[in-house]
Order: sequence, then structure tokens, then C-alpha cells
Amino acid sequence: MRDKTQGNSAGPGDGLVRTGAIVFFVGAVATLVTVAPLFLGTDPFPSIAYAVCMLMGVGFLIAGAGVLRGIAVQRREAKSTTT
Repeated sequence: MRDKTQGNSAGPGDGLVRTGAIVFFVGAVATLVTVAPLFLGTDPFPSIAYAVCMLMGVGFLIAGAGVLRGIAVQRREAKSTTT
């Protein structure tokens, strides 16, 4: 059974998923930092801080692309073994 398990090998798209998760996390932290002045009653941050918040969506798209890439490769491998 050990010869059929993959272990820790990185598959296609895994790098994109990891990168997307990191970018998403940076965007999430930026969102929390940007919203904090609203609750603390301080001056709001400049516009660029709000632009950094968009990294959440970008990270989500990058991770989604990684998942779709992995699915496509697995489908091709499955198709090539059945024919």
C-alpha cells in the first residue's frame, strides 16, 4: 500500500495554491488594519491601504487557478491511463 500513496510530493498547482493563500492572508491583514481606524476613532489610512485590501480577491483567484490546474492535470493523467 505504501507504493500507492504519494507522500509529500507537490502536485501541479500546489505552488499556486500556497501563493494564493499567502496573498489572501496579506489582504486579510490589510483589511483588518484598514478597518481598525473606524472603530478606534482615528484618521483613516490613505487610499493605497484600501488598494492593498484587494489582495484578498487576487489571492483567492490565484488559489482557484492552482486548484483548476491540478484538476486538469489529474484528468489528463486519468484519461491517458484508461485509453
